[in-house]
Amino acid sequence: MVLWALGIGPGDEVIIPANTFIATVWGATLCGAKPVFVDCEIDSYNIDPKKIGEKITKRTKAIIAFHLYGQSADMDQLNKIAKEHNLFLVEDCAQAHLAEYKQKRVGGLSRAASFSFYPGKNLGAYGEGGAVTTSDQELALKFKMMRDHGSDKKYYHEVYGHNYRMEGIQGAVLGVKLRYLDRWTQGRRNNASLYNELLKDVRDVIKPKEMPYAKHVYHLYVIRTARRDELQKYLDAKGISTGLHYPVPLHLQKVFSNLNYKEGDFPITEKLAKEILSLPMYPELTKDQIHYVCDSIKDFFNEKSKA
Repeated sequence: MVLWALGIGPGDEVIIPANTFIATVWGATLCGAKPVFVDCEIDSYNIDPKKIGEKITKRTKAIIAFHLYGQSADMDQLNKIAKEHNLFLVEDCAQAHLAEYKQKRVGGLSRAASFSFYPGKNLGAYGEGGAVTTSDQELALKFKMMRDHGSDKKYYHEVYGHNYRMEGIQGAVLGVKLRYLDRWTQGRRNNASLYNELLKDVRDVIKPKEMPYAKHVYHLYVIRTARRDELQKYLDAKGISTGLHYPVPLHLQKVFSNLNYKEGDFPITEKLAKEILSLPMYPELTKDQIHYVCDSIKDFFNEKSKA
C-alpha cells in the first residue's frame, strides 16, 4: 500500500535486501515494479548501503529498509543515498516493533513504513493485521482512502483503492496487548543478554551482534554455525524447537527465476542461509529454559570435538 500510494508502478525498480522474508518483495511486484536485490552486511544482516549505488538506474524509484530480526538498518546511510538519488525510502518494520535507531523508533525514520501484526510478531493480533505509518499528512489521507476502496466519504471514490480495513476484533486485541509491549520487549532483550552470556565461550557459534546505533528488540535470536543442520537435528531430539530465517535466499527462489539471478550473486546472504539458526525467543522464556538450550548446544559441540 505504501509503494502504491507513492506512485510506484510498471517499469519502476525497487531496491530490496536479498536477505528478508518474501513479503517484503510483494509490495513492489503487486505494483507491477521490478524488485532489485542487494546483499546484506555480515554483522547486522541488514541491507548493505555500500552495495546499493551500483544497483541504482534511471528506473529506480524506492529503497526498502527492512529491519531484520528486530534490529534497525543503517538509516542515516540509507536516507543519504535516497536523498542523493531522489528516491523514496520506505521501512519494513514487520519484525521491529519498538526497535530504535540512534534512540529514535523505527517507523518514523523514512517517508513511510509498514508494520505486521501477524500473531507471531512482537506485537501480534489474533489473526492477520498490519499498519502503515507516515508523518506526511497528504500521504496519510491517501492511505486512509486506499484502505477503504479509495473513499474518504462513503460511495464517493477519489483514488484507486482496495479493502485493507483490519477487523475490529484485531484492533481490540492489539489495543490491549500494546500496553504490555514495553515489558515484553525488555523481556526479549533480557533473554538475549542471557543467551549471549551463556554462549560467549562456544567458539563454534556466532552470536547476533547488536550494532552501536541500534536497540535490538529480538523478534528472533539468530545464531550462526557451520554445523547448523546437525545442530538443529540434535536440538530437536532434545525437545528444543528452532527455525531457519531464511533457508532459501530470495534471488534463488523459483518465483523470481525470471530476474536471472544465480548462485554466487549475493555471497553473504547465501552464506547466512546455510549457517543461521533461530533459537527459542519470546518474553516468557525462563532462565532454566535458556540454560537448557545453551547447555544442549555446548553438549553438541563437546560431543563433536571428541568424535
